[in-house]
Amino acid sequence: MSNNGMKKYCAEFIGTAVLVFMGCGSAVFLGVDNDGGHLAVALAFGLSIVAMAYVIGNVSGCHINPAVSFGALLDKRIDLKTFICYVISQIIGAIAGAALLFAVLSLSGLTDLTGGLGSNGLISEGAIVPSLIVEIFLTFIFVLTILGVTADSSKGNVAGIVIGLTLAFVHIVGIPLTGTSVNPARSIGPALFAGGSALSDLWVFIVGPLVGAALAACVYRLIVKTKKS
Repeated sequence: MSNNGMKKYCAEFIGTAVLVFMGCGSAVFLGVDNDGGHLAVALAFGLSIVAMAYVIGNVSGCHINPAVSFGALLDKRIDLKTFICYVISQIIGAIAGAALLFAVLSLSGLTDLTGGLGSNGLISEGAIVPSLIVEIFLTFIFVLTILGVTADSSKGNVAGIVIGLTLAFVHIVGIPLTGTSVNPARSIGPALFAGGSALSDLWVFIVGPLVGAALAACVYRLIVKTKKS
């Protein structure tokens, strides 16, 4: 493994750990049901992306999300080996971020206001199909935005802000529904510590985002790229 490759994978690990700790941590400690809690959590996820984009974007592209990497793979921006290594790094990073959050919560004696370390859940008991639809569509919006804004080098200075704001606004809609995943790694980390339904329903938050990313890559290729050419 080259030194450059290792730097990329370390960057994805760190970025994903930060996203999970800060995003899920905001939900755990601030809650989402109180006044302003919903918006604060959405902004925490979005601002985590903005911060990491300007720190590691020039190293790995700041995917920090298997769905984003999947979209990049389908759009032929990365190869299969890079995709696999990115996903492994992202999942390990998410677990590390969740572990750190769990440790802080346990040692501080504070109450987890989400009851599940900020893990994702179905809209209602047994509501698999609508939950899948929500995750597919929200991820579609997110990944399509990323593919579009990162394709134009002239938008490089604002790409991180655009992507972060997009993640924030999909959270604003998705938090009351599924808690908003749009990121399999972000779902896997907390679910491993929460257990229960968070773990048994985890597949929804892996399949949904990956399908949404695939649709985004297809639409981008068929509509946006065609229009540009």
